[in-house]
Amino acid sequence: MSTHIPDTSGPGEECLLLVHVRQVVGQVHYRLCTYCAQGVITALVIDERFHSTGLGTRALSHLRARHPGLAWRSSLRKRTARDLLRRMRIPMSAPTCPHASQTSPGSAPVLASG
Repeated sequence: MSTHIPDTSGPGEECLLLVHVRQVVGQVHYRLCTYCAQGVITALVIDERFHSTGLGTRALSHLRARHPGLAWRSSLRKRTARDLLRRMRIPMSAPTCPHASQTSPGSAPVLASG
């Protein structure tokens, strides 16, 4: 797994790449706000051949370990993502961070797939 972190001004829009044998097999897009100590998962895409392998669980566990002390939420609505988020005890709700409106127009949530 590798993480690409753009600039850190305002709530950061970030992407965790899920890599298997030098090939990207999934992505977790998320937004961080250190002011509110919140993380919001905005997209989760995992290749179908890696569903039910524990990759999603490992990816979300990695996010929690990489950003300790943050309260995580999700804006995802797809059933497969809902099941994973429920298992990981990550509530599904709209981002409530008041700093979220400070993001640039190009940083809207990316399409979500589970």
